[in-house]
Amino acid sequence: MKEITKWSITVALAGFLFGFDTVVISGANSPIKELWNLSPFMHGTFIMSMALWGTVAGSLLGGFPTKKLGRKKTLFWIGILFFVSAVGCSLAQDPYSFSAFRFIGGIGVGVSSVAAPIYISEISSESNRGKLGGLYQFWLVFGILIAFVSNWLLKGVDGTNDWRWMLGVEAIPALIYTLMVMKVPNSPRWLVLQKKDDAGAMLVLQKIYEGAGAAQSRLEEIKLDLQQTKTSENLFQKKYSKVLWLGFLIAFFNQLSGINFVLYYAPQILEQAGLGGSESLFNSIAIGIVNLIFTFIGVRLLDKLGRKQLIIIGSVGYIVSLIMVGICFQMQLSPALLLTFICTFVASHAIGQGAVIWVFISEIFPNRVRAYGQSWGTSTHWVFAAVITLVTPFFIDDKEGIMRDHLWNIYYFFAGMMVLQLLWAIIAMPETKGRTLEELEKELVTDA
Repeated sequence: MKEITKWSITVALAGFLFGFDTVVISGANSPIKELWNLSPFMHGTFIMSMALWGTVAGSLLGGFPTKKLGRKKTLFWIGILFFVSAVGCSLAQDPYSFSAFRFIGGIGVGVSSVAAPIYISEISSESNRGKLGGLYQFWLVFGILIAFVSNWLLKGVDGTNDWRWMLGVEAIPALIYTLMVMKVPNSPRWLVLQKKDDAGAMLVLQKIYEGAGAAQSRLEEIKLDLQQTKTSENLFQKKYSKVLWLGFLIAFFNQLSGINFVLYYAPQILEQAGLGGSESLFNSIAIGIVNLIFTFIGVRLLDKLGRKQLIIIGSVGYIVSLIMVGICFQMQLSPALLLTFICTFVASHAIGQGAVIWVFISEIFPNRVRAYGQSWGTSTHWVFAAVITLVTPFFIDDKEGIMRDHLWNIYYFFAGMMVLQLLWAIIAMPETKGRTLEELEKELVTDA
C-alpha cells in the first residue's frame, strides 16, 4: 500500500503544476495589460484565456497519447510542456509569443487532467480510489495556493518585470516532477489492454492488492471485461450515452459555478470591492488557504460520504454563498464581508465539485474507452472554462465592462446554475464509491 500511495502522490503532482499554471496569471494580469496596452478583447484572448484554449486542445487530444503511449509516458511529456511554457512566458517580448507559450502550458494542463486521474484510478482499489484520486485535486489546489503566495512574494522584486518571475518560477517544480514521474510503473489495465503484458500487470497488481490471490482474481476480471468488448470501441454510441451525459454534466456544472471566474480574477474582483492592489493579492492567499483546507476535508470524505453526497453539500453552499456575494456587491457592503462569502463559495467548491470531478470522470467510463471518455469530460470542462475566461473582461473591465456597475448579476446567474446542479445531483447522479471499475461499467453501460 505504501507503494501505491507513493505512485499516486507522484502522479498527482501533475495537479500541482496544473493549479499553479492556471492561476499564476492572476498576478500578471494587470501588469501585462498595462505593459502592452491591451484592449479587453486582446487581453481576454491573448493573455487570460489562451492557456485555456491550449487546455481545451490538450484535453481533446489527450486521450490518444494516454491510450497509445501509455499513462506514464504521457505524464512525463506533460512535465516537459510545463517547463517549456514557464521559461518561454518569462522571456516573452510581445503578447503573441507570450500567448504561444501559455498555449503550450495549457496543453500540459489539458493532457494532465486526462492522464493523471486515469492512472490513479487504475492503480487504486475500490476501497481507496476516492482518497487517492482526490490527491490530484489536493495538489491542484495546493498549486493554486502556492501561485497566490508566489505572486505576493515576488511583487516588487524586479519592478515592471515582477510578472516574468511570477511565471518563470514554475520551471523548477516542472523539472522536479518530470524526474520523479520516471520512477512510477505503468498502469496494470493499460499493460493488459495495449501491451498484452499480463505478467507485468500482475507484478503491479500484487503491490496494489498485497497478495497473489487477490491480484490474480483482479487480473482475470480485467481480462474478462476486455474480452467481452471489441478491440476498438467508438465512444459515441448509444450504450455509452449515460456515461457521456454524466461526464458532460459534472464538467458543465463545475464551470457554471463560476469557480474559475473567481480564482483567475480574484485580485481584480477584490480591488473592485474596495481593496488595494497589494492588499487584494494578499487576500487572494486567504482564498487559496480556504481552498486547500476544504479540499483536504473533501478528499477525506470521498470514500466515506461518497461522491453524490459531497456534490449535494457543495451545491447548497454554492447557492447560499453566491447569492450573498451578489448582495454584497449590490448593497455595497464591507469588503471584509464580501471576502468572507467568497471564501465560503470557494470552500463549497473545494468540498464538493473540486474533490469529486476528476475522480468521478475517471471512474464512470469503461476500460476500453476510459482514455477517450476522460478526454470527453475534461474537454467539456475546459471549453466552458475558456469561454468564461475569454468573455469575463467584457463584463468586468473597469472602463468598458458591460456589468462593471452591476457585478452582482453575474453571481446571481451562477447561483441559478447551482440550483440546477443540486437538482441533477439529487435526481440523476449515481454513487460510485466502493465499486470496482468493472462493476461500475456493468451498472452504467446499457449492454455491459
